[in-house]
Amino acid sequence: MKIWVDADACPVVIREILFRAAVRTETVMTLVANSLLQVPPSPFIHFRKVARGFDAADDRILAEAAPGDLVITADIPLAAEAIERGAQALSPRGELFSPDTIRQLRTMRDFMDTLRGSGIQSGGAAPMRAADRQAFAAKLDTLLTAAARQQ
Repeated sequence: MKIWVDADACPVVIREILFRAAVRTETVMTLVANSLLQVPPSPFIHFRKVARGFDAADDRILAEAAPGDLVITADIPLAAEAIERGAQALSPRGELFSPDTIRQLRTMRDFMDTLRGSGIQSGGAAPMRAADRQAFAAKLDTLLTAAARQQ
């Protein structure tokens, strides 16, 4: 299993958890973004810069992720496509997306997008809390442990 990170919107605290986990478990991880990011020197951590553009990072991740890989993203359409292609998708808040949950989330996302398009202010995502970080770290550890057992 490889880890692919939609890094443009990934919170720094989550990237730090991912860096430590990749090194600890010797799991190859690639961060994909359209702006430069600092990554620690490690043979397990890679960075790919993509051109600016709508969904450029998403397209790169989908082009390279393989079935069984793990995609870290809060982007519902990216998570849905990754799942359709046989990868797993985990949000930075620790929610492991499934075909059932992604369908519901996509419907809600589209509804909220329609509201915003109509001029209705819907706010944004809630700030990251300590519980979100803990949920992410716990779920990531579970997934990495399961992947190690399968090898």
